Amino acid sequence: MIKKAINTSGKRKTAVARASVKKGKGLIRINSKPVELYEPEIARWKILEAIKIAGDLVDKVNIDVTVKGGGFMSQANAARTAIAKGLVEYTGDPSLKIAYLDHDRSLLVSDSRRKEPKKPLGRGARKRRQKSYR
Repeated sequence: MIKKAINTSGKRKTAVARASVKKGKGLIRINSKPVELYEPEIARWKILEAIKIAGDLVDKVNIDVTVKGGGFMSQANAARTAIAKGLVEYTGDPSLKIAYLDHDRSLLVSDSRRKEPKKPLGRGARKRRQKSYR
């Protein structure tokens, strides 16, 4: 059940990653840069987790990811989610989905948490003005 091209997205905090998975020869680019050159190194490891679990399936596809917003770690988490979702949808392999879920659920599920809105009488979402009795 291999399709022509699959577009998926992953989110973490304010970072949004959009991945395109299509038939190819194993090229993975993040913001038009090969994943091997992605910096910082710890973010690269995070992204490569999704690729290592997939194993040989990655050699038959090209993955292009564009990431915007957030910090470098949030971008890495969003990118790995988009890559994992794309590979599962492209291959239609239930064993790959189970492998991702066993390793880390956040590989297939975007982070739904968002910033709580600020309320009146305070500096933030929860903080209130200090009360004085004297």
